[in-house]
Amino acid sequence: MSGIVVCTNELGKAFPLHHRSNSTRITEGLVQLAKSIWQREPPEEFWALQDVSLNIKQGEVVGLVGRNGAGKSTLLKLLSRILHPTTGRIELHGRIGSLLEVGTGFHPELTGRENIFLNGAILGMTRQEITKKFDEIVAFAEVDKFLDMPVKRYSSGMVVRLAFSVAAYLEPEIMLVDEVLAVGDVAFQRKCLGRLQDLSTNSGRTVILVSHNPSSLATLCKRGILLEGGRVTFDGPIHETLQHYKMESGGHGRTWEGSSGDEQLRLTRAWIKLKQGNDDIWDTSSELEVGATIEIRQPVDGLIFGFRLHSDYEYELVYSLHDDDDPGIGETLNPCRLTQTWHIPPNTLASGRYRIAFDVGIAFRKQVHRQPFGELQFELQNLTGIGRRYPIQSMRGYDSLLRPNWAAERRIEPIFT
Repeated sequence: MSGIVVCTNELGKAFPLHHRSNSTRITEGLVQLAKSIWQREPPEEFWALQDVSLNIKQGEVVGLVGRNGAGKSTLLKLLSRILHPTTGRIELHGRIGSLLEVGTGFHPELTGRENIFLNGAILGMTRQEITKKFDEIVAFAEVDKFLDMPVKRYSSGMVVRLAFSVAAYLEPEIMLVDEVLAVGDVAFQRKCLGRLQDLSTNSGRTVILVSHNPSSLATLCKRGILLEGGRVTFDGPIHETLQHYKMESGGHGRTWEGSSGDEQLRLTRAWIKLKQGNDDIWDTSSELEVGATIEIRQPVDGLIFGFRLHSDYEYELVYSLHDDDDPGIGETLNPCRLTQTWHIPPNTLASGRYRIAFDVGIAFRKQVHRQPFGELQFELQNLTGIGRRYPIQSMRGYDSLLRPNWAAERRIEPIFT
């Protein structure tokens, strides 16, 4: 075990799938009580993580790779002791610093200054040790003007900057970083990646990183761990791990997985695929499926969720919202994972190249996601002689030429945070 700072043995985490009723009606409450008393079958469970056994050495920078829902964030939460394992055990040798979600570990009523000292105290540092690092933390976070303001008044980007600075400069032996860095701007992301590289190379810190940016993982990590369905399917050099992931996800510019948005709404997956048939032959006579998944992390009033289809000449041909079949001013939803699919009938589009971008936001208030993030590309050929003879994109002067009235489906799942 010499040099090993993180060890897991047959680690597993299950979540119950039953939901408690929030109803205040007495009759409904009595029905729920009766069900709970007489229910003999064990509650249905969802295993987010199963049989994960890992050894990570001091100074290693390890990238966790996998689709959304593969178990990456659950693993980090178990390592940081936010969650308790259902099965297996964890051994940690060293102080843990975690950057998992916007605002994790911060008290919203305390100022930025007070939160810095609070986090240092949680890590077991003395006030003198924290004071020694204080100026570096503030300079890196670029929040010196707002230090004495309550953190609840900070923007999500400011919270991320301060949280990363605290985690990086208070120098825990083991640092856990989730995709939360996607909230920050590009310049700050580069700055963070440089700091992580410095920590591992010069300070011998262990870093476990979740990112959907392959170039960042390839630059920072030497080792990669691929998770699929809550299990480890590959553990080896980062370039081989990314290659395995690419083969599993089967992307050709037609699928996207990532994390784009803010602390309330995030686009996590998008795709365009053939409804059926040979994936190598994309013909105008094919039925297409466009789909996307968003995570609603806080209650949303007035959800806007849709996609735009553009021709290769930049003309917008389609703008379709999730509620086209029942239009209104947005929708109200509680925290959940929402997957929406649209089915485009055969012979709707002509041969040519197309791009798809997704919109996610709240009506009349904000737009948290729009192109170029998650943009998909595909090309159709007219191999069967069926369909429009002339490309739709040659028709100029139309805004949203098609307002589609095709089949749409949705699926709502619970979200485990």
